[in-house]
Order: sequence, then structure tokens, then C-alpha cells
Amino acid sequence: MKILLPALLCAVSLFFQACSQDPVQATKSKAERGDAEAQFDLGYIYANGEGRLSGGFVEVAKDEAEAVKWYRKAADQGNAGAQNNLGAMYADGRGVAKDEAEAVKWYRKAAAQGLASAQFNLGVKYAYGEGVAKDEAEAVKWYRKAADQGYAGAQNNLGLMYANGEGVAKDEVEAYKWNLLAGAQGDEDAKKGIERSERVLTPAQRAEGQKRAREFKPVKAAP
Repeated sequence: MKILLPALLCAVSLFFQACSQDPVQATKSKAERGDAEAQFDLGYIYANGEGRLSGGFVEVAKDEAEAVKWYRKAADQGNAGAQNNLGAMYADGRGVAKDEAEAVKWYRKAAAQGLASAQFNLGVKYAYGEGVAKDEAEAVKWYRKAADQGYAGAQNNLGLMYANGEGVAKDEVEAYKWNLLAGAQGDEDAKKGIERSERVLTPAQRAEGQKRAREFKPVKAAP
């Protein structure tokens, strides 16, 4: 027992040091060892100046360049959330020079992994021709992937594409369905779309749109 005592005391000391380490430093230690989730978490808190880590809610000095640094490390390891957020940093010119083509590159990587928010963001880029040639049919494709997963913004935008016949055949009933689904999640733009649809649809068409919305079941979209 006397031989084991120093080792035991050392282990106890290391335990209390770990426990007393602040959440940011603990996360940074993991990130520096290559943990992609920790790298993503650091990127998030530096981008927003706050966030929740395993040790609790923290506030840090906002540092967008530092956020980009950690997002990139996680993105390079294939972390979809980091890829999407890195794309957003490029799209907005936060912590890095604005570069729409680079934003599209990272959105595409995350979208290919099935991340709904990235699929939505990629759809937006195709719809407006930002960083990529404008292609409304391609926008519809990516909006649909995200909308099928229940992503409200994509459901609203897909409804708009149907209402205007952009990238897809004009279909007011289908537009109404997607607006109903997005509106049920609190999307304010979708609520305006619902009001517009209800002014132009017949009672039978409204009933059909409502039926389609009721029958909708979110699914994991195939990349």
C-alpha cells in the first residue's frame, strides 16, 4: 500500500485539476488533441461570444477569426456542422474575406452529408446565383431535401418556388402545403404565403393542400 500511495495521490491531484479546469480551457485541450466536436464547439463560442460547453454556459470575447480557425479544423475532419458554419463565415465575410464560391464549397460538403441547414443554404445560393451559376431547378432540389427533413425555412422557400413556378411547374396547392408546414413551425414568411394562397385557391384546393400537409412525414433526405 505504501508503494501505491504516491501514485494514488498523483491520480487524485490530476482528477481535481481536471475538475477545476474552466470549460473553455478543457474544450480547447480536447480540440488541440484533434477532437472535431470540441473544435466545432470552440468555433461556435468564438463566433457568438457565448455558448454551451460540457462544463456549462460560457461567455468569451467574440473573435471571428478564431472561430474560423476552429471551424476549419473541424470541417477538414468532415464535421458537417462546422462545414456549414464555415460556409456561413465565408458568405458573410466574418473572420475571413467574403468569398461566395468558398461558401458554396463548404455548404455543399455539409449538404452532401444530409445536414438540412446546409441543404437550405445551398438552395439559397443556387436560387440567387451567389458563388455559383443561378439554377432554380437545382435550388428546388436542395430546398426539397431540407424541406423533407422538416426544415421550416426550406419548406417556406420551396412553397415560394411552387407559387411562382421557379425551377418547378407552378402548383398553388403544393405551395400551400409547404407554406402550411412551415407556418406551423412559426415561420412568419410562410404565414404570409398561406394568406396569399387562401385568397387564390378554391375550397377544394385548400382542402387538398391541408390534406397533403397532414400526411407529410419528415424523413432523412438522401444526400
